[in-house]
Amino acid sequence: MADAYANFDELSRHEVPGVDFGIRLRQARAPFALVAPHGGGIEPGTSEIADAVADEQHSFYAFEGLKRAGNGVLHITSTHFDEPMALSIVTRSSVVVTIHGEHGENEGDGVFVGGLADDLGLQISAELQSKGFDARPHSNPELQGRNPKNICNRGASGEGVQLEVSRAVRKQMFESLSQEGRKHTTQRFRDFVEALRCALQT
Repeated sequence: MADAYANFDELSRHEVPGVDFGIRLRQARAPFALVAPHGGGIEPGTSEIADAVADEQHSFYAFEGLKRAGNGVLHITSTHFDEPMALSIVTRSSVVVTIHGEHGENEGDGVFVGGLADDLGLQISAELQSKGFDARPHSNPELQGRNPKNICNRGASGEGVQLEVSRAVRKQMFESLSQEGRKHTTQRFRDFVEALRCALQT
């Protein structure tokens, strides 16, 4: 499905900040930034994951859908995502790790690891697998994060990691994927966060 808006400038002319969408961020000194470009109600659970992994150690950014329904209209594809505060965070960070929600029905209960930072991607995959997650590349090249223009690859190193977390896995992490349900995390959420933190410390 094609995006409703080609870029953030176009989105900002039609959607109201604080009503339709919100932005949360923290800048840290560590080399990593955890970014959820489709957070809130757009791809539920991704903001919470990125926020928890970043904690106070790494930089954090989330662009969040705040609508009661229809947040999908706020989706800007990763190669076109150019919200100014996001670009400021990622360009000040050496490596960007983006958290996305994958919706495909054919890939199973996977966590799909992509991006141009191959070594870090392998380390993240290994840590996730050690916690029982099915971490692997996505079969669709469009969801492998290999484009240099992808927001995950726009840190100072030019190489980042894109994680596409299937809806089935995200549902295991929270009481539900509703706004209220996402306030209550499960052990699966904590396992995922711990795996990523371990990978970013090695």
